[in-house]
This record gives sequence, structure tokens and C-alpha cells, in this order.
Amino acid sequence: MAEYKKKLVILTGAGMSAESGISTFRDSGGLWEKHKIEDVATPEAWDANPELVHRFYNERRKQLVDSEPNEGHMGLVDLEKHFEVKIITQNVDNLHERAGSSWVLHLHGDLMKMRSTSPGEEVYDVKPEKIEYFMGDLCPKGYPLRPHIVWFGEEVPNIAYAAEIVQSADIVVVIGTSLQVYPAAGLLRYARYNVPVYLIDPNPVDTNTRKFAFIQKGATEGVKELKRILGI
Repeated sequence: MAEYKKKLVILTGAGMSAESGISTFRDSGGLWEKHKIEDVATPEAWDANPELVHRFYNERRKQLVDSEPNEGHMGLVDLEKHFEVKIITQNVDNLHERAGSSWVLHLHGDLMKMRSTSPGEEVYDVKPEKIEYFMGDLCPKGYPLRPHIVWFGEEVPNIAYAAEIVQSADIVVVIGTSLQVYPAAGLLRYARYNVPVYLIDPNPVDTNTRKFAFIQKGATEGVKELKRILGI
């Protein structure tokens, strides 16, 4: 009989990738690469100036391609030797996958994918040799392609599935998120009352969602501390 592995569900936010050089919205003074959020990350921005939106996400892809997973990402991969690990991330980068994590659910989309504006909303991988997309790039059906990102004001399609995953957890870990952005911030409410919750962040986190063990460190050192607590 196979040994039962506890289900470890990990929620990650921008702080998870900060040590890899991925700039965060909050750290940029409310701007992403000098752009206001409403100019590049809303459906209205796409309708008003899709060329600007394409340029913005092209630059973010270039930044991502030049970045590498950090030790925190690698530490989460190591946890798979001892737990059934599922990662739910608010990040749109692919650093968890590049580190080797075997199960990742993206809540806010994936920077390395494009989506058709057709009724079917088909999703396509961004090819490594073509990370830049422009006006006029079309899907095979002839519809314009847009970034496969959940913009502000859009529904989060994977949130119900994410809630089910959290509900099944034996242990929950939150890394690098302020737990202020909904609906993702509400996921902790689905954790069973007797399930331990660990929160890793270098900054104080104000949440009344539930009690948790606070590890006030960045992702790399915080994951190391978590592994010590879990006896690894």
C-alpha cells in the first residue's frame, strides 16, 4: 500500500517572485513599468488602446524570460518528496513550472499564453522564439489575440476550483501575498478549521480571516524555515 502523503496547498503572490527580480505592482508605487493600472490591465484599456497593452505585456515577457526561479521556488519543489503539493498562484509568471513544480493553478492567467477574442476563447502558448505580440496577430480562426490575463474588472474563472483545493488541504501555506486582493484573499476561509496555516512574508500582514503561524521572512528564507518546522 502506498504511503499517504498529506495534502499541502500553497497560495503564492507577488512576493514569491520578487527575489527573482519580477517587479510587483505595490513595490512600484502603484505603477507597473510606469503605467497606470487602468491603462494596461483592464478590459477598457484593451478596447481603448490594444497596441499599448500589447507593448506592456511584451515588456513583461522579456523581463520574465530573463528571470530565473529563486531558491524559494526550488524549495517548494523539494516539498513534493514529502507531501502532495498543489500550488495556487496569483502570479502570472511561469517560475513555479520552470522550477519543476508538478501542479500549479494560475488564478490571474499566464503571461506566456495568449487567448483568442473569439467566442471560444481558445488559449495558445507563447512560443519561446516569439514572445512579442502586436496588433494584427490573429488566432487560427482569424480573431485578434489578447494576453491570457485576468484583468481588473474581470471574473476569476478558477476561483471555485481553487476553493475546492483549499478545502481538501491538510496544511495550508501562504507566501508573499498581502491577502488584500479579492476574491483570492477569501480562499483561506475554505480551509478546514483544524488545518494549520503558515504565512510567509517579510512584512506584517493584517488579516482577520483566521489564525496562522507567521514566518516573517522572504520567500527563500521563509520556505527554509517552513521546511524546518515541518521536519524536513
